[in-house]
Amino acid sequence: MNRPTLSLIAGVAALAAVTGFAVLNAPQTPGTDTAKAAAELPVERTSLLCPAPSTSDLAETTYTSFTPVTKGTRSDGKAELRAATGGTGKQDKAGKPVLEPKEPGTPVTGDASGGDSPALVGTAEGRFAPGWTVQATTKVTAGTGRGLQGVNCTAPDTEFWFPGASTAADRTDYVHLTNPDDSAAVVDIELYGEDGALETNIPDGITVRPHSTEPVLLSTLVDEKQTDVTVHVTVRSGRVGAAVQALDDKLGGDWIAAAADPASGLVLPGIPEDATAVRLIAFTPGGADADLKLQLASPTGLISPAGNETLHVKSGMTSAVDLGDITRGEAGSVVLTPTDRSVPVVAALRVVRGKGADQETAFIPATRPVGTRASVAENTAKGSALSLTAPTATAQVKVTASAGSGGGTAASKTYTIKKGTTQRIELPAPAGLKGTYALTVETVSGGPVHGSRTLTAAQGDVPAFTVQALPDDRGTVEVPAAEEDLSVLQK
Repeated sequence: MNRPTLSLIAGVAALAAVTGFAVLNAPQTPGTDTAKAAAELPVERTSLLCPAPSTSDLAETTYTSFTPVTKGTRSDGKAELRAATGGTGKQDKAGKPVLEPKEPGTPVTGDASGGDSPALVGTAEGRFAPGWTVQATTKVTAGTGRGLQGVNCTAPDTEFWFPGASTAADRTDYVHLTNPDDSAAVVDIELYGEDGALETNIPDGITVRPHSTEPVLLSTLVDEKQTDVTVHVTVRSGRVGAAVQALDDKLGGDWIAAAADPASGLVLPGIPEDATAVRLIAFTPGGADADLKLQLASPTGLISPAGNETLHVKSGMTSAVDLGDITRGEAGSVVLTPTDRSVPVVAALRVVRGKGADQETAFIPATRPVGTRASVAENTAKGSALSLTAPTATAQVKVTASAGSGGGTAASKTYTIKKGTTQRIELPAPAGLKGTYALTVETVSGGPVHGSRTLTAAQGDVPAFTVQALPDDRGTVEVPAAEEDLSVLQK
């Protein structure tokens, strides 16, 4: 949840700090504007944080790093992921990187086993920075949270929302906080249940040491056992990466990624077609209740599910509604829009596949549009599905399957997503694929598109799966035009 928007003054100041004497030239003649338009340039540095994957001795984790090829980047650069070692000084660089990509456009993978794998801190520079993404996928064959758990490593930030967490007796939910910096971060965690804010036992916040991670068990923060909880993470000082690991005694588990910032309209994309149970969790942080129109974007258009056409969300309280097998055998997405006045809301879906003792869970938070470009790594030849939704207007998108981590040739195809529909895309196949590959989605024309990728893997009779959203990678940034003016050094 980067926030790249800068004021003009801040942007100029940042440029001046880099060049030493870059300034914007004022118009030479009154009424004559010679200012140049801002340029879209690739970002030159990206940070990502991966939470510790599991405490289970049975866990098998794969990390996959990918950077799409971006025009206009520098010819040099590097990317690497290292263990979050803790300590009070700069990160210990003695150990070898867990991952160290060699070329943009080709994924690279690494593995970890057992419950002692650390959190990772990653940095990409130069040609590896724009659109850098890292996927961590963990297979757990037995015990609480058994199944497939997947998470996109996140950029550090100062605020996160997680609808869909729980403090119920059959859930073991942790919020993982990872600090990439040289100084400690102080973090507040607020929990909101069905009746409002829950009293926690951390009034002074949680201190996360430099280059370290802190997993916090939510059920230890409050006395109340609640099925549906919204977690709000804010940072008093410093910055962190945050993700919630939601583990169920019977229904498997997965990571809950941070939801899109509070907004009056939301899209929760990519419910698998064989989902047997879908639960919507929503929360409004504002001072007013929210009344929302609830629709399913199906392959043929928007549908109002019978009995759940609207949702009322009380201010400051977590609301939840069971939607059952809403997709009816077809991939779909939930679209929320205000029925009257606009009130900001955050939301997520808990999705279940399977029946009886063979059920597995994943989470789909509301997500930002794909925008210019978005990528997701670690796709397999048979276990990957991509769903794209165009909620307000027909759009064209280009989907590229990268070369494989072990070899192969990239392939691309353009698709049209009709207004109000969700389409499960037949993925372009990399020629001669070996290993796993990355998917990159680019908006070509039309309205906003929201997307998610589902990974599936059979674990006996358990339909193990995990879902990751594809928000804009923000691989470019607007830079105000500037010119050297040595005269400033003489003033």
